[in-house]
Amino acid sequence: MPATPSWPPRSAPRLFVEQTLEAGARVELEGPQAHYLLRVMRVGEGDAVIVCDNATGEWAARVVDAGKREILLELVEQLRPREQVPDLWLCPALLKKDRFDLVLEKATELGVARIMPLVTRRCVADKLNAERARTIVTEAAEQCARTALPDIEQPVKLAAFLRDLPVGRTLFFADELTSEERGVPAAKVFAQNPPPAAILIGPEGGFDDAERALIRAHRQAKPIALGPRILRGETAAIAATALWMGTMGDWCERD
Repeated sequence: MPATPSWPPRSAPRLFVEQTLEAGARVELEGPQAHYLLRVMRVGEGDAVIVCDNATGEWAARVVDAGKREILLELVEQLRPREQVPDLWLCPALLKKDRFDLVLEKATELGVARIMPLVTRRCVADKLNAERARTIVTEAAEQCARTALPDIEQPVKLAAFLRDLPVGRTLFFADELTSEERGVPAAKVFAQNPPPAAILIGPEGGFDDAERALIRAHRQAKPIALGPRILRGETAAIAATALWMGTMGDWCERD
């Protein structure tokens, strides 16, 4: 006798929605989300859709009405509560648009709690398209089955960020100087400093001398080394985040 197919199927599309979800609620979608479900995924009445709201978690829903431009879902059951997110802020200097898009996407996949873009003297950009950034992180979260979205702040200047950094949050500072000047290997520093934490990454041209001095003078800053090679800004952000998650985040088992 063939096995009964699991429900919802693993292939069911996933979407984040604005509405706060609860058992038995109905969710009406239109615009790009309805187009995606109706025209790209070809869902119809009775099909399963997985929805998240960044508040209560992940829910299985069933399509109860599929129109030409809108779709109506009914929640069936909660699959998972909203995930517990490690208390890590990624604080990268703004990069060229395509490179910063990559940082937004991969930081979301890796599980950061907050992304805080910074403006430094050598940045090639000083603005962030908030709507575009939100779209990138939402699509990344949907793709990798996250049940939480990272907070995205508007860019701030480095000096203001350092001034307002909450007391008690360790600031890991990656720089492209010699290994002696940068500090000890990142994993060792991470392991000695439990969350809350923030990782500071410089722009394409690096920090200038005045900025470097300002960071090093901050009482919560700890320099870290990210290996023997000079890394691009986006590579450093991704590598440091992954290393922190494997050392102090939700990639590792703790007693």
